[in-house]
Amino acid sequence: MLTPRPIRSRLGSAAAAGAAVALLAGAGLLTAGPAQADPRPCPGAGPGDPARCARVIDIDAGSSLVMRTAPRYGAGAVARFGNGQWLELDCWTTGDPDADGHGYRYWMQVSTGSASGYVNDWYLDSGGPNVWKSRIPQCA
Repeated sequence: MLTPRPIRSRLGSAAAAGAAVALLAGAGLLTAGPAQADPRPCPGAGPGDPARCARVIDIDAGSSLVMRTAPRYGAGAVARFGNGQWLELDCWTTGDPDADGHGYRYWMQVSTGSASGYVNDWYLDSGGPNVWKSRIPQCA
């Protein structure tokens, strides 16, 4: 029995879409890696707490992410963080490009219980500016 043309084209479109999803997933393009995360409630935040946090990622073994007094690598060091540590995102600004040569100029003013300063957003699982610009204010 022949399938009417409109149904056949919808079935073909669904099959093509399914094949594309399978190819992208197989290539690792649909998996949610750390860089695709976004600002989320800070660990231990209570209901209604607007604070947003991100974790430190992609720091080489034996190295650390340096929190600085200003959004540039020549600014004084305030604190150091390793992969997996949580930082509260206070606001964002632009400054020196990331240290690994990607040209990424976004910096977050961040805080912990005992320190406040700036880190390049490249090393946070914040999701990037298309995600956080609507949730994190620009620094004054």
